[in-house]
Amino acid sequence: MPKEEVNDLVKFLLPYPDKVKAAALWLREFVWDLYPQTNELIYDNYNAVAFGWSPTDKAGDVFCSIAVASDHVNFGFNRGVDFPDPQKVLIGNGNQYRYLQVREKDDFPAAYIIQLLDSAYQNSIARMKPQKKPISGQTIVKSISPVKRRPGFS
Repeated sequence: MPKEEVNDLVKFLLPYPDKVKAAALWLREFVWDLYPQTNELIYDNYNAVAFGWSPTDKAGDVFCSIAVASDHVNFGFNRGVDFPDPQKVLIGNGNQYRYLQVREKDDFPAAYIIQLLDSAYQNSIARMKPQKKPISGQTIVKSISPVKRRPGFS
């Protein structure tokens, strides 16, 4: 599926407030416009919808991701500890992942994030293992959890 196919993602986002859906879809377009040669991997998980971009179809190669919460979106870098964040906008105490919370488009420091995305993408490319059949520019639903715990689900 190419990036224009958003039916599955829109369906997964239905339980979320309109403001959160709008932020998630705007961020999706932001990344796709910068990295059309990458693949979007979508996970409709138990407690959140998450999607990220990878130069391959492997989750381990994802360089940035979006996780949708009930009142905001986390825009993150799967190996965010591997590159500098001089403006210190990223949060997170884990061993690898760093992110920022986005509630509205105006909350997002786009020019600065473009710099971080470049670092994250280059890091992902450098860590990547050779691919037998590379694919690019695709939207791939990787998993759908049958049980959900999020807005609109019991």
